[in-house]
Amino acid sequence: MSHIYQPVVIRSLLINNGVLHDIDIAKYLVCFDPSQIEYYQNITNNMVGKVLRNHNIVRKQKSEYFLNGFNNLNQTEIEILVNLCDEKISGFIAKRGDSIWEHRRKNRGYISGTTKYNVLRRAEFRCELCGISASEKALEVDHIDPVALGGVDDETNYQALCYSCNAMKRDKDNTDLRANSSKYNYREDDCVFCNMEESRILDEDHLFYAIRDLYPVSELHTLIIPKRHSLNYFDLNQAEINSSTRLIKKHQKFMSTNDPSIVGFNIGMNCGITAGQTVMHTHIHLIPRRIGDVEKARGGIRNIIPGKGNY
Repeated sequence: MSHIYQPVVIRSLLINNGVLHDIDIAKYLVCFDPSQIEYYQNITNNMVGKVLRNHNIVRKQKSEYFLNGFNNLNQTEIEILVNLCDEKISGFIAKRGDSIWEHRRKNRGYISGTTKYNVLRRAEFRCELCGISASEKALEVDHIDPVALGGVDDETNYQALCYSCNAMKRDKDNTDLRANSSKYNYREDDCVFCNMEESRILDEDHLFYAIRDLYPVSELHTLIIPKRHSLNYFDLNQAEINSSTRLIKKHQKFMSTNDPSIVGFNIGMNCGITAGQTVMHTHIHLIPRRIGDVEKARGGIRNIIPGKGNY
């Protein structure tokens, strides 16, 4: 990060006659830190902006916010309202003081760059709660036991969280999520889906991949499979469920767009030997359907038990 921070500091000094207070330099650095911008963008859209929208004070179109009734205000009215906002902000700060931000200060003490790197590397540059990669969302180093609750500044008390998960956790929870990273990497040596040939993989993200079924029940029959070894669908966590859903929707759209004969789909899983599971590694069947591919389509997956499709 020093490769960007250093020129930002020099630039800020150059445009301010060579002298600048450290707090003002910090403001310039924040402007070039997308993780901080994304953090407050998330706050804007999911917290503050949501409340203001619900009260019909603002409206949102795509990524822009509009103040309702602004065009009906004259300059004097605008100044009066700005002053009222300033009074509200000042009054709240006077009443609460530093306690407004104390939870963030206590839980965000200085952590050296080397320590941050070690924590992120240990987590394989993924959020240890939702599993998202650092390439998709900025990661932060979080105290497992918050300083506010007696936690220490030590690598054993740090975990990697994306800025969204860290914001939700705050400093009131001491759940240790570090085991999640190793869980995502769990494979079994004798499992065919844990050791899939790369040449068969059609598509993948950080948690799931897609292949064509070797014994398709219809053309383009696709399997959506977690990279982590898990027994069946009920072993998946929410991050993995989200990942599988994204791949299912992506390949359903691809098939429908590229093969006009496809007019329906079956999505199914066999969970357990009694349900017909033969490979004991979670896999989801995405089966495209075409008119006339069976004599009677009524009942769909109900036909896995003879006679139950007709009702």
